[in-house]
Amino acid sequence: MPPVHLVFLLIPAFAGLLWMLGGTRNWRAAFGVGWWFGMGHFATGLYWIANALLVQPEKFAWLIPFAVLGIGGILAVFPALVAIAVRRAGPRGIGGVLALAVAWTVAEWLRSWVFTGFPWNLMGTAWVFSDAMIQSAALFGTYGLGLITIAIAAMPAVLGEPEVTTRRAATALCCASILLIATWAGGAVRLADATNEKVPDVTLRLVQPNIPQKLKWNRDLRDRNLAEQVRMSLRKPGDRGTPTHVIWAETAATFFLGLDDERRNFLAKAAPPGGLVIVGAPRRTAPGEKPYRVWNSLQALDGSGQIAGGYDKFHLVPFGEYIPLRPWLTIPKLTAGRQDFSPGDGPATLSVPGLPPFSPLICYEVIFPGEVVRRDARPAWMLNLTNDAWYGISSGPHQHLAAARMRSVEEGLPLVRVANTGISAVIDGFGRTVAHMGLNHSGVLDAALPVALQPTLFSRYGNAVWLVLAILVLAASQIGRVWRLK
Repeated sequence: MPPVHLVFLLIPAFAGLLWMLGGTRNWRAAFGVGWWFGMGHFATGLYWIANALLVQPEKFAWLIPFAVLGIGGILAVFPALVAIAVRRAGPRGIGGVLALAVAWTVAEWLRSWVFTGFPWNLMGTAWVFSDAMIQSAALFGTYGLGLITIAIAAMPAVLGEPEVTTRRAATALCCASILLIATWAGGAVRLADATNEKVPDVTLRLVQPNIPQKLKWNRDLRDRNLAEQVRMSLRKPGDRGTPTHVIWAETAATFFLGLDDERRNFLAKAAPPGGLVIVGAPRRTAPGEKPYRVWNSLQALDGSGQIAGGYDKFHLVPFGEYIPLRPWLTIPKLTAGRQDFSPGDGPATLSVPGLPPFSPLICYEVIFPGEVVRRDARPAWMLNLTNDAWYGISSGPHQHLAAARMRSVEEGLPLVRVANTGISAVIDGFGRTVAHMGLNHSGVLDAALPVALQPTLFSRYGNAVWLVLAILVLAASQIGRVWRLK
């Protein structure tokens, strides 16, 4: 997984998983094999969670082993259930390979909504180093690409089976090779016709202040941090032209814009003449209004300080932005403030002056395939504000960016990503990064806005596409079993 793209290791991983399942005697043994496989996958892929707990070590450091191993252990239940299903279906032959590919993909989809959902590091994102390989996500989504990936990686398992014939081995290798070549070739053909069109008269300035998380919510530094971001917003333009709109990261403003006129008007100085500054900031109910509620929001301000539009995050991070089962769990959440955030209504398509309509996404809302745009009001682009300072110097920000790129391919929409500490980027509708600023850099990134592509198959039908693919693969696996028995 990003940023280490050792895709070839998927072959011994999934082929080895099938071999081990072939040697299990009952479903309990299969569950154990799958659980330990999943534990290794998730604990190593999500180790960076520990960094979030070190922002306030005096409060949360003791949770590190429980968080890393606990989350890994819970998520490992999904591969464990996959193992049971594959053992029941039969882990041998091409049919076993296809059964594993379908079962794993269904488990990834379940992981996107069970326990509020956490579809991080989906198998399809393993290919983000290759623009050509990820293009099939425009057809089948990241889940469908993951299904293809596992089928390719696990196919060599057939070669190690006790009674494999030369014909069977050759068939397995041919199937894997055809899948790999066809996926790459299809993507290469799509990119050969790709254009680099830009939205006219729009130049975006992305502000990446690189403020450490420990200092971000320090009340004594609030005005200094605000002034620094305004100063960065007003820098002289480079060769990209004069910015028409300025965009700040998630909770870049650490105060309530609607209640603090003085700071809001100062922030509005960052708006270009006739343009807007789009900023992440908390929002709350009006004074005296009951019940008291707080939202993690995005708001657009014009040069006079008037709020031209806004959006409230709807997919909140459990234990980070709210505590599940709050009446029974009295532990504090990771983010600032005692009050749990409330969910907004989303996804949404937001229209503000001077910009094509866009789908706002805050932080990890971008990791959910098929849930990033309104189907009845397709936007022209997506805007992802995030604060990856929680992850520190780790693979977390790279994995987060990879998920954002996959959403662009799926929807055929450009995506603008603005991160407090990086990685900020502009991504076109083919998932190509056309401009970016690296991790832990401070500066501004001026870039044009790519145009939207025609709606993709996935953007029209969503997850139904890969479900149809899974049914076809299951049918093929049954044909393969009949052929193997003969």
